[in-house]
Amino acid sequence: MASNAACIFCKIIKGEMQCFKLFETDKTLAFLDIQPLSRGHALVIPKYHGAKLSDIPDDHLSEILPVVKKLAAASGATDYNLLQNNGRIAHQVVDHVHFHMIPKPNESEGLGVGWPAQAIDTDKLQALLEELKPKM
Repeated sequence: MASNAACIFCKIIKGEMQCFKLFETDKTLAFLDIQPLSRGHALVIPKYHGAKLSDIPDDHLSEILPVVKKLAAASGATDYNLLQNNGRIAHQVVDHVHFHMIPKPNESEGLGVGWPAQAIDTDKLQALLEELKPKM
């Protein structure tokens, strides 16, 4: 599996740094976030190193959502956010793909999200559809 000697998550995977491990397979590791937004905030990472989602082979991503589902159930969260950032301006701090499972027990704990929605423009949406659909 690909790894990066300077990457904090690769060091955790190799056992060179401590983590509060919740679950592990050959391709996936889940552990508690050390700067939690709420009780049960955890990270799920592929053991394959890549900075962005597009850098990770599909077979190394296939376990991620089932593990997040297990984490949500184990935490008892009925409301939660799943967050995955790609790139600095998208708020990614660690350059290793990671998914946050963040329980949202009330209005003040968990992830606060602003959603700057734009007004609908059906012509622009149709043009975007025609651009993207052939690439899928």
